[in-house]
Amino acid sequence: MTAPVLRGLLAASLTLPLWAATDTVVLKDKATVSGKILAEKKDQVVVDLGYTVITVPRKEIAKISRAEDEESKPVAKVPGKPAATPSVTAPATTPGTELRAGLYSVATAPLTEKSVRELVTQIGEGVVQVRTPSGLGSGFFLDEDGHLVTNFHVVEGETKISVEVYHQKDGQLERRSYKDVRIVAMNKFADLTLLKVEDKDAPKFKKVLIGDSEQLAQGDRVFAIGSPLGLERTVTEGIVSTTTRQVGGDLYLQTTAQINPGNSGGPLFNLRGEVIGVTNMKLTFGEGLGFAIPGEVLRYFLRHRDAYAYDTDNPANPFRYLEPPSRIKNTEPTGERAR
Repeated sequence: MTAPVLRGLLAASLTLPLWAATDTVVLKDKATVSGKILAEKKDQVVVDLGYTVITVPRKEIAKISRAEDEESKPVAKVPGKPAATPSVTAPATTPGTELRAGLYSVATAPLTEKSVRELVTQIGEGVVQVRTPSGLGSGFFLDEDGHLVTNFHVVEGETKISVEVYHQKDGQLERRSYKDVRIVAMNKFADLTLLKVEDKDAPKFKKVLIGDSEQLAQGDRVFAIGSPLGLERTVTEGIVSTTTRQVGGDLYLQTTAQINPGNSGGPLFNLRGEVIGVTNMKLTFGEGLGFAIPGEVLRYFLRHRDAYAYDTDNPANPFRYLEPPSRIKNTEPTGERAR
């Protein structure tokens, strides 16, 4: 967004409520943007103006002043007058704050990187096994109400689906199977499916956050959690080999984290514990050549899930689609999806 466009937005902007903590972004041309900073990324800053949210390119920013920085300044005392009392405002966004974006949640500020060991303990409960009469795969919860994601090919042609969850209880993992699972939406071409656990006695589930795959770079460390070959809660670690591997006309994240049959539909995490990809295939003849659907594709699918709503009476139902071109038959070496 250019500075002239920003100035136009500012001229039409509404004033934030007096109780709202206001951050200020000073542009290089002396214009200012006042609002609540939701996120700071490498190349842009996301600001809530109160009536809309805008992104400001880093290259146009001269200075950022946060509300908490102003509040922490000492109050000057004038002789003969009592010291002024700082006004009380709502706290500004802090690292780790979550923002609900439809079905899924994102971090509103950069999270702190942690070790894989710490993250597995913290978020591992949000990763599940997805079972059907013909096989199994993996998945992960988007919210506490039981919405979860897996691959289309994990449940393709199936309506009897169960989900196995590992609940943390008294420091121990307790496996529980949920059998009332509804198919909410499917996209055969993106290889994504949205499910929902609807068991009447189901508790609130542990969800995971969705990250920004566009911020990934070659060499970034990642890890996957899944059930390769039925080996439950297996963790594999690696790096991002490339963020733009073209296979069958689509772009994938390529990773050295081991991906095998059973990992399909499981999450690929960054070291901040955010899902930046959905693992779905590997090359058959080779090691450390795994692939994941980028997080941006997942976000698009979830935002437009109504267009992919599952309905057996719908003539556009994914099961009636023409067979899509193979993603891997025309590539060398040949590969297979991990189911």
